[in-house]
Amino acid sequence: MSPSLVASTAALLLLLALSLDLVASATPVNGLANDILPKYGLPRGLLPDVVKSYSLSDDGEFEIELESPCYVQFSHLVYYEKVVKGKLSYGAISNLSGIQAKKLFLWVSISGIVAHPDAGTIEFQVGFISESLSEKEFETIPVCKAKAAYRGAAGMLSEIGILPISEA
Repeated sequence: MSPSLVASTAALLLLLALSLDLVASATPVNGLANDILPKYGLPRGLLPDVVKSYSLSDDGEFEIELESPCYVQFSHLVYYEKVVKGKLSYGAISNLSGIQAKKLFLWVSISGIVAHPDAGTIEFQVGFISESLSEKEFETIPVCKAKAAYRGAAGMLSEIGILPISEA
């Protein structure tokens, strides 16, 4: 073999190896982020069904991209921005951004989530205030809707534009 052919073949093999490595480390899509949550002691239903892609670093930092911003009705109406970020550790998510919940007439940004398996609850933190809900509410992956479904007086509020404000 000529030296140029050996160099070309080596370069091609290196390029192929790098390509395979990129494919192997590609971000999973189509809701697989929901499957990671139980490995960290959290329920699958904390994320909606519209996960487009996600990344999770070795230190727990994550970024989730949804197909579009959307709403989910749990015991409270929840708004997911197109991008959700935070830090995942066993039983908790900290430094969370991109999720808001409606409490009475206000939208509040969820800053952290903590699982309490002994109590069967999930604690949602808004700064130094928190509220715990039954973990059963988050067992299944919720369906995200493009618009919030309001009834009664809340319908009037949606018409005058009292909706969550994007943090982007």
